[in-house]
Amino acid sequence: MKKYRILLMTLALSISLAMMAQTNQLLIQTDQVGAEIQPTMYGLFFEDINYGADGGLYAELIKNRSFEFPQHLMGWKTFGHVTIQKDGPFKRNPHYVRLAYAGHEYKHTGLDNEGFFGLGIAADTEYRFSVWARLPEGSSSGKISVQLVEPNTCGDKQAFASQKLTIDTKEWKRYQIYLKPIKTVQKAILRIFLESKETVDLEHISLFPVDTWHGHENGLRKDLAQALYDLSPGVFRFPGGCVVEGTDLNTRYDWKKTVGPVENRPLNENRWNYTFKNRLFPDYYQSYGLGFYEFFLLSEELHAEPLPVLNCGLACQYQNTDPDANVPVCDLESYIQDALDLIEFANGAISTQWGKIRAEMGHPASFNMKFIGIGNEQWGAEYTERLEPFIEAIRQVYPDIKIIGGSGPNSEGEQFDYLWPEMKRLKVDLVDEHFYRSESWFLSQGTRYDNYNRTGPKVFAGEYACHGEGKKWNHFNASLLEAAFMTGLERNADVVQMATYAPLFAHIDGWQWRPDLIWFDNLQSVRTVSYYVQQLYAYNKGTHVLPLTMNHKPVAGSKGQQGLFASAVWDEYNQSYIVKVVNTSSDAQSLSLVFSGMQKNETLSAGICITLQSDDPDKDNTLDEPQAIVPIQKQVMPIKNVFNTKIDANTFAIYKFTKISKQ
Repeated sequence: MKKYRILLMTLALSISLAMMAQTNQLLIQTDQVGAEIQPTMYGLFFEDINYGADGGLYAELIKNRSFEFPQHLMGWKTFGHVTIQKDGPFKRNPHYVRLAYAGHEYKHTGLDNEGFFGLGIAADTEYRFSVWARLPEGSSSGKISVQLVEPNTCGDKQAFASQKLTIDTKEWKRYQIYLKPIKTVQKAILRIFLESKETVDLEHISLFPVDTWHGHENGLRKDLAQALYDLSPGVFRFPGGCVVEGTDLNTRYDWKKTVGPVENRPLNENRWNYTFKNRLFPDYYQSYGLGFYEFFLLSEELHAEPLPVLNCGLACQYQNTDPDANVPVCDLESYIQDALDLIEFANGAISTQWGKIRAEMGHPASFNMKFIGIGNEQWGAEYTERLEPFIEAIRQVYPDIKIIGGSGPNSEGEQFDYLWPEMKRLKVDLVDEHFYRSESWFLSQGTRYDNYNRTGPKVFAGEYACHGEGKKWNHFNASLLEAAFMTGLERNADVVQMATYAPLFAHIDGWQWRPDLIWFDNLQSVRTVSYYVQQLYAYNKGTHVLPLTMNHKPVAGSKGQQGLFASAVWDEYNQSYIVKVVNTSSDAQSLSLVFSGMQKNETLSAGICITLQSDDPDKDNTLDEPQAIVPIQKQVMPIKNVFNTKIDANTFAIYKFTKISKQ
């Protein structure tokens, strides 16, 4: 019996020791408050790719509204007597349509617009139709009817909303009417009939939902803008991306063409329309309706710092190997002036040339812009020799503006190694790093920034996303590894001051690049798991880094750490400790969060645990199942200053406890 008891005690001790060995103790040193986490730490990067602007965030429903596409009637179908004219009232958009009598009372003149993959029309929602029109022959009046049409209906009538509009002058004049449809149609068209024998000219034909984000007339699609707001971004980078460069310099994004009256903003060929023959969208152009004024205004309404990026005189280097495709360094003056004028547009007094334009557009107050990027994804000496005069000019006139340079398109390698020392030499404030990499890369990069120079330029992780090996689409495992990688960003907040996932938007009928943060069709949108990863970090970024170690080492997926990644922060505003743990392994892991260094009169309150988890690594949220994988929150209770728990396999978890001081 004695031997049996000894055997039982030995077995119990062995089990206890085994359980202790399997528990991962994470030590959070609360008395060693570290680097400040910048308000800009987590933010947004916008590029007009995947129909992110026209057909997406920009709420205009009409494609080619000013007939300026190279094929002037692209997006339109005409019937009867319709001709294109080119002496219109807007200098940069001279084309318009002339509707003339069809010659018989049972024949009709008019045109249809297909919108962007159809017009998404919601029942009982008000839409504003507007048009610039005139009577070229000086008649007393002419009439058109404006209809929302479901072309494939089995009903007696295709039109499900209709209004008549009278044109009453030979001078160009803006008219508007309101349509309130009785049903929802995913892929409607706009139809215009000439309802009189008098000839009518029409220019800048537009259709917006009245209920846009913040009610702006030239506004944004409300659900998509709300999704951006709900990310609580600290910085908003725009307008790209490769559209900054253009396929050639003639098609680069030119901010000066995007401000002023929307009717006079010229068309621009989108960098992405011909890029991929396997995903070709030759009708992909930029109306510039969503321009720099709207970007700055959106930044303000998101409470995010605006970060515009400008062309440095280089066309896309992937698509141009001829040096003559670029601006010689000696001829950069106008490009540099564009940068100086942009700062004046954003921040200048209304007495200045560009500050006055901002005020005339409706915003007399400064946008308080603090950052500017020069060049997007350039490399080599051809980039640095162009960047240098920009820096000199901006520093001379606006010494407080922080300048962002780039480290090229890769996360390592020859160009990366060349550009970082050059960025230090040029004394940029931040260096924009890009990495679209595989799962194995993200798993290996937990300590990427641990050994970066603490005194050089700071890091802007400006474009990143996990591109699965053989699975280059949104799926849970890729999002989980992004969460793991971000613990390293957070742990090194003294080096990394901004991070933005990319790309942001994708239309399900018009995408060219994936994965993406938010997917949408004409009426709905869905927030991916990667979206929730970004949101959880932004909502729980805290104010200062805290040291977190396991066996005296950072928890970064290293050997012997069972696939765990972790970071910890202190939130000064809410007096709380926030610990983020990512379990990338296929096994549940026991955790012991030990909050070391607290005073005797301090303890932890009951806290919360937020988890993001899926048993299916290939699953993600979809338009049909938008809530398939979402964060789940529950209350948890520490014992004194220790919290013991288990984190499930393939899980991102956040543990948050408030510090309480006893009297």
